[in-house]
Amino acid sequence: MNRHISHLIAGWRTGLSRPVLLLQVGNAVNSFGYGLVLPFEIIYLHQARSFSTSTAGLVLAATMGTSAVATPPTGALLDRYSAKALVVAGSLASALGYAGFAFVERPWQGFACSIISGAGLGVAGTANRTLVVRLITPEQRAAAFALNRVAGNFGIGAGATVGGFIVAAVPRLSTFQLLYFFDAVTSAGFALIVLAAVQSPRAVIVAATNANGTGFRAVGRDRPFLTVIAANIVLVVVGHTFFSNILPPFAQAHTPVGAAEIGIVILVNTSFVVIAQIPAVRLVARMRRTHAFAVTSALFAVALLAVLPATLTRSELAATSVLAAVAIVLAIGEIAHILVLGPLVADMAPEHLLGRYLSLYTLTFTGSLALGPAIGGVLLQTSPDAIWWGGAIAALLAGAVLLQLGDRIPDTLNQAPSRLPSAQEAA
Repeated sequence: MNRHISHLIAGWRTGLSRPVLLLQVGNAVNSFGYGLVLPFEIIYLHQARSFSTSTAGLVLAATMGTSAVATPPTGALLDRYSAKALVVAGSLASALGYAGFAFVERPWQGFACSIISGAGLGVAGTANRTLVVRLITPEQRAAAFALNRVAGNFGIGAGATVGGFIVAAVPRLSTFQLLYFFDAVTSAGFALIVLAAVQSPRAVIVAATNANGTGFRAVGRDRPFLTVIAANIVLVVVGHTFFSNILPPFAQAHTPVGAAEIGIVILVNTSFVVIAQIPAVRLVARMRRTHAFAVTSALFAVALLAVLPATLTRSELAATSVLAAVAIVLAIGEIAHILVLGPLVADMAPEHLLGRYLSLYTLTFTGSLALGPAIGGVLLQTSPDAIWWGGAIAALLAGAVLLQLGDRIPDTLNQAPSRLPSAQEAA
């Protein structure tokens, strides 16, 4: 028994340095604050502030839209200035924006807070990834991206759960204001953790040659990289945002499940990711990256198609069981996807363009958070089942495109094997 426990604990050891671990603790705290308000943003603006639902939706869309717009310029800044300074500045801007939400009374005030918080999220998110990459070795990238995802999922899940209990117990304006204020405090706290506990990595200055160039024009000439980004936008839309944003309203309208069961399904997905993400690092490391992408796309396709049988039963238990299985299959695909995509982008980036490459990686997710609900929302009104069979086809096509890249993208299996830290050496 002790041997099994030791083996399980060893699977969670990452070998990452103390500053990186502290950075992820701060990320979890920050995500907890965001999770407190995430499920209730439209509810707060509509019920407590009397915004129409369409206006409330536009206010929230402005946050992600501004974040997406801020991401590429942040990448350019990161190739010249300190990632640590930009993480701190972005986190403080986000704190200011979310604190302002507690006091909005008119739509223009809501849009102003959205722009401030969205800009902060875009800057801090991109700078945070760049800071992590510059604090670790290439061999540690998969573990670092995995831990980042675990911290984010755990924080958001815990925050949403606590926020739900608080709102249910005291459903009044001051409660929502307190949640937004606490969200702002966690953002500012994250900035303080970065400022006090994380050193600024020494910049590695690499002179660009005429052959590789500088700026986003140089990034635009990297066709394999652009193919990776384009195909992964498809995978993020159908495998991540369709589940988190489109499945809940679809399930309520077309299956016997209700809000409580949908909450259980989402909890199954996030819990599986939190538990399995880090132990999966060594397993995925044994796969070629193109093969891992193909497996991811196949898992997404299977899971998306598996949603449809839930519409054919009248049993709440049966439908919930089907959707819980969907959540697990999607979680496995998400785990492999994150473990391959983030380290691949960092490996493809020339040192002097690292910020720009990682900004487009971040844009993959922020853009998909806007694109996925837009596409899914239209299909929900016109052809709901097409979301799932159409998404499955799109996932398979994206996987085929990535598989065709072959040796055009760097792969750790093609390089000299590096020694992973043993359980005794790992931190």
